[in-house]
Amino acid sequence: MSLQVEEQHSLVKVARPDAAVGIDLGIKTLAVLADSDGICTEEPNPRHLTHAQTQLRRANRTVSRRQGPDWRTGRQPSRRWEKANAQRNKIHHRVANLREDTLHKMTTRLADTYGTIVIEDLNVAGMGMNRRLSRHVADAAFGEIRRQLTYKTRQRGTRLIVADRWFASSKTCSRCGVVKAKLPLSTRVFKCDNCGLVLDRDANAGHNLATLAARTTGTGVAGDLDPAVKAESKPRGA
Repeated sequence: MSLQVEEQHSLVKVARPDAAVGIDLGIKTLAVLADSDGICTEEPNPRHLTHAQTQLRRANRTVSRRQGPDWRTGRQPSRRWEKANAQRNKIHHRVANLREDTLHKMTTRLADTYGTIVIEDLNVAGMGMNRRLSRHVADAAFGEIRRQLTYKTRQRGTRLIVADRWFASSKTCSRCGVVKAKLPLSTRVFKCDNCGLVLDRDANAGHNLATLAARTTGTGVAGDLDPAVKAESKPRGA
């Protein structure tokens, strides 16, 4: 027997409903947060999977030395293989729990603080195709951060704005608005040739995202920008 009940939840009041924050996600630093007051903070990347690599390599070697299942011959796994495989799965399960705890604490704190949150529409699948960054991208879980912010802002009645994928947040000067033609990923400090601004690359992107909140319609749809912002958006590397 099962019962279905509808429950009406009351909206949670946020601490700063008139404030906006721009979130620039990354690998070296999980998130750089720049709010509408000009304050910039960083969320460190705990790198749970990277720190568990030594244990995982040892567990993988142990599993490979046991007699595992073979679907071609119908061979059943030995008890020693099942025990070793359970130990390996336990490590993966712990890493997943630690990652989930970190992301939930960060997204809940942001949703409880700001009335408007601006994030980028990242091409996570494309970033995962880079063989040098794929493991770090998966460990950071950019897609999960966006998913959590989507439903948490909806529960609180606040705005989640997803910037257009081609919005040049890193290449645009947050002081004068001039867009650089090229800004390779190896360049971690943004230097404006027009006004002379020297700022960390991620912090500059965060300030641009926070400024974008005042120029959007606020429905939370990717690419939902006003005509002026759409005209400024240029493909990366253009």
